[in-house]
Formats: sequence, structure tokens, C-alpha cells
Amino acid sequence: MPGREKVMRMSVEQPLWRALAGYRVLTLLYAIGLFATAYEEFPRPWLAVGYYAVLAGWTLATLPKVANAAACTKRFLAADLTLALTGILLTPLADAPERVHAGGPTLPSIWTAGAVLAFAVKGGWRWAALASSLVAVANLVERGSPARDTVHNVILVWVASIAIGYVVEVARASERTLARALEIEAATRERERLARDIHDSVLQVLAMVQRRGAVIGGEAAELGRMAGEQEVALRTLVSGGLVPAGRTPRDAAPGAAVTAAERAGPDDGAPVDLRTLLAPFAGSRIALAEPGAPVLLPPAAARELAAAVGAALDNVRRHAGEGARAWILVEDEPHEVIVSVRDDGPGIPEGRLAEAEGEGRLGVALSIRGRLRDLGGRADLISVPGQGTEVELRLPRPAGDGGTGAGGPAHHDDSDHDGLPDGRGPGTDGDPRGKAEQR
Repeated sequence: MPGREKVMRMSVEQPLWRALAGYRVLTLLYAIGLFATAYEEFPRPWLAVGYYAVLAGWTLATLPKVANAAACTKRFLAADLTLALTGILLTPLADAPERVHAGGPTLPSIWTAGAVLAFAVKGGWRWAALASSLVAVANLVERGSPARDTVHNVILVWVASIAIGYVVEVARASERTLARALEIEAATRERERLARDIHDSVLQVLAMVQRRGAVIGGEAAELGRMAGEQEVALRTLVSGGLVPAGRTPRDAAPGAAVTAAERAGPDDGAPVDLRTLLAPFAGSRIALAEPGAPVLLPPAAARELAAAVGAALDNVRRHAGEGARAWILVEDEPHEVIVSVRDDGPGIPEGRLAEAEGEGRLGVALSIRGRLRDLGGRADLISVPGQGTEVELRLPRPAGDGGTGAGGPAHHDDSDHDGLPDGRGPGTDGDPRGKAEQR
């Protein structure tokens, strides 16, 4: 992927290239300064002056070449190293023989290391080993014998360049791994989001068609059977990770309010009052208790939270029956918003949620738990067989947003709780319930 490779090179290598450009300029000035302090000792100073003129012009003209990996071509690297090697081999001709044999600096001095480091940053430790080996040969030829200081300098350049080249290769490999992991994470989140959409729309409609077709009979029963087969196939695809990208309107389905909640509210970033998204859920069998003040949340968070409430109510209709009653309680706390959905159904048998998830029924795992997880919150489910079910959705507020509950819990309007001021459904009696997985 060229785009991803470009980003990785920018993030890993760009500081190295900038440092290399600065190093080349500074070492150029250092080499010229060394020559200036020993000018009178050179028998042929004009040769050194000519070389430094070429070296200075080359260094300044090729600064764009060491700006990034794309600009630093193989041809440039070869010419750059050739200039460094030429300066090393010209040293005995320009400088006094006694200075050369005494270990005096070469004409390019430590500028040569910049040429080798360019090989290391561009091609890794193998290219660095090749360039440093050529520099070592040139130094041995210039000195005429492997003196201790010459061997020391050669080994230093060789080890340093190879180490830097190896570090660059490791950094590139690490960033490629990180980029791949981020791609997988993004793909997984997108897959879960699409799976939630499918569960909230297509699967619900197919399940409804299957039930209604079985009740009507005749040709409708055959249509219901086909819808049931497609529902099973689609659930298999969703649970297996192959998620078709599509969204079917389902305003006629039992959970139509979920889709409406997802579409509601502005997209301009202005806070949304959660109460306006939850109000459509209230009905003859669903009571809504909410604070008297607005419960403001970011638009996306408010819509996702309302969609999770709609998914919980869909579960009440499907598993507790059309005659079941439900209560929605909204609590606006200083640091989080809590929405509880309780019903008076038969509860969830132990182990049923794990069994449903294994069958590809991921309503709770994706439509409820997944939504809250993506928002940084959590969803807890409390259920006791025969005493109904409670789904508690907790969404932390953004930093610096105290909400309307600052200073203590928000005051709630309990008039819609049908005689249950604490928001519990019949049969709870305030007793704590055992925690269970969500359905």
C-alpha cells in the first residue's frame, strides 16, 4: 500500500534525514576549519582548496537529496560516496607525508561518515556495511599501513553505520506491524458497526417475516420459511466476520425506534438532548422517567446510546412477549449518564446468552455491549429467572463536561413510572440480582 508506506517512512525516517542534513553541513564546516588551522603545513594547499570548494558546493546543492528517502537515489549515494573516497585518496597529495603517517585527518575528515550514514538510512545495515567497507579500504590505501588510529577509526565508522542501519530496519518493521495492527483494529470496529446495523435492520425484518408468515400460512408461510433461511445464513456471515455492507429501512419492524434514533439529531457537533431521542420509545407499555433538565451529549454518543436502548427494548418484545412492560430510567450524574431498561418478563435462563452468541445471535454482544464499548462506556445486565431483566447502560461524560447532575444525582420525573418510583419492574422488590451476560 503506497499511501501507508509513505506515512511510515515519514514518521520513522524524516527525523533521521533532517539530522543527516544538519550533520553534513556541520562536518563540512569542521573539515574546512581543520584545514584553515593547518594551512601553512600543506605543501600543495591549492589542491585542498579546490577539493573543499567542490565539497562545499556539493554539500549545499545536494541538501534536498537528503530530505527524504525518495529523493536520496542510488545514483546520488554512489556519487556522494565517490566524492568522500576521492578526498581520502587526495590527502597524501595535498598534505605533508609526515602528517599523513602521524595520523593527521583526511581532507573530508568526519564528513565521510555522513555519506556512509546516508547508505544506512536509505538501505539498512547491508548498504551501510558495503559503504563503510569501501571507506575502510580507502583509509588503508591513504595511510599505506594499518596504523592503530586508522584501524580504530575504520572500525568505529563500520560498527556505527551498521548499528544505525539495523535500527532503521527494526523501526521500519515495527511500524509496518503497528500499521497492520491498526488496520485490523479499524476493520474489526467497522465490521462490528456493520454487524450492529444488520442486526438492527435486516435480521429483525427477516425474523418478523418468518413469524408472520408462519401465522398467516399458505404462500406467506413459504415466504417466511425462505426469510428464515436467509436470516440463518446472514447470521452466519455476521458471526463469521463476512459482513455485507447495506442497510435496510425497518420503520415497520418492532425496533423501528432504533433506526429513528440513529437518524435523529444534528451532525454539526452541537450537543443533543438525550431525552428527545428516548421520548419516541415511550408508550402504553413502556414508561420513561427522565430528569427535568436537558441531558446533553455529543450527537454521535447520544444516538448510539439511544440505539442501544432501542436494541434492549427489541429484546424485551422478542423474549418477554408483546404484552411485557418496560421501564426506562435516565440518570444524569456529574461524570456519567446512566440509562436503565427494566422489564417484567420471565428473565434469562442461565447460559442462554452464550448459547445465543454461539448461534450467531449477536444482538446484545454488538447492538448493546458493542455500542457502549465503542463509546468508552459499559453495559451491565442483571437478570433473575421469573423476575425480569435489567440492562444498565453507563456512558462517561467527556472531560470537563459536568452535565446537569453536578453536585449530586439529577432529580427525576417519576410520574411515568406507573407507581414504581424507583424504576423497578414488578417482582424486583429492591432485591439485588445476580449479574449475567447480556442477551
